Amino acid sequence: MTAKEAESQKEISFVFSAVQADFLGRDECFFPLVVGKIKTGVSLKVRIGVALGDSFADDNPDALLSLIDDCERWDIDSIWVSDRIVGPRPTLDPVVFMAYLASRMGNMKFGTSALVLPTRQPVLLAKQLATLDFLCKGKLLLAVGLGGDDSRDFEAAGVRKEERGKRADEAIVLMKKLWSEEQVNFDGQFYSAHDLTLLPRPHQKGGPPLWVGGRSKAALRRVGRLADGWLVSSVTAGEVRAGINEIRAYAGLAGREIPEDHYGVLAPYLIAPNSDEAEQIARPLARRRPDIAPQEYSALGTAEHVFRKLHDYIDAGATKFVMRPLGPKESLRQQIEILAKEVIPALQTPFNALERKQRLA
Repeated sequence: MTAKEAESQKEISFVFSAVQADFLGRDECFFPLVVGKIKTGVSLKVRIGVALGDSFADDNPDALLSLIDDCERWDIDSIWVSDRIVGPRPTLDPVVFMAYLASRMGNMKFGTSALVLPTRQPVLLAKQLATLDFLCKGKLLLAVGLGGDDSRDFEAAGVRKEERGKRADEAIVLMKKLWSEEQVNFDGQFYSAHDLTLLPRPHQKGGPPLWVGGRSKAALRRVGRLADGWLVSSVTAGEVRAGINEIRAYAGLAGREIPEDHYGVLAPYLIAPNSDEAEQIARPLARRRPDIAPQEYSALGTAEHVFRKLHDYIDAGATKFVMRPLGPKESLRQQIEILAKEVIPALQTPFNALERKQRLA
């Protein structure tokens, strides 16, 4: 370990210990200082949300809604919902679910991670999302993807799987035009529009920023050419750094620029007394990559282990995080609470008075 790396590790431990002390009621005035310290060299806002996967969509909606209320009370930035039309486990339709969230939540934002764009009709989807963003006054976050290779959603939607990339590209272009232009004309291979105007406009000028997931070369090109940001899952910090550099290069070739704070990671995590126990519990639950072990792209271990993993991602250039809790269903609420109380305060940029006012608008 180099002297610089040792000093960085020392600083992380120092900050984390101070945060723990703050929650135990000691040295209360110190917490804002360590938050500033951990941001040394990072001027971009760090935001941390939570993914509500299919494990939460059981037969008890009251428990789910109670958890969402707790997340808001714990100062979690945002709630993220997944998208699957058919499958062996219950899933909530993301657009309908987010519409309900918009009527319930005060501070938090909400988004999709990720909405399977090729299975949706883009004009109808653009209208739904514009309406939702208008009503919630800009709290909508949007990440889209192509869907899993084993998904039956394409068959259910009448879409050929081999067409999904081209369909997604056309849908992104068409939706952005519908959110920002009048009398839109578009002629693509799969979708077309003639003299269409969608009103009301989304609250966010030009529509909600549209982020794209995926770590393939095609996905990185899609982000650079068409998208407003990148939300990637199951990656190492090194892959995040390399991916950001590639996206910047593709964006440059297209005459575009992705905002520096529009790079994010969806990170599976599990907090346990030690990393061995966390890895053992997470092993049957983590999504597998054939080339590297789950602990390389998941945050597994103590709260400090999770802290260090996210800090590595921040060093690599990511500032937005969607945390997906692993573990038995009965433990997930506790996993989120520990994350909210022992990890997020040390990393997330505090909301200022204006941000809180805007979120409560």
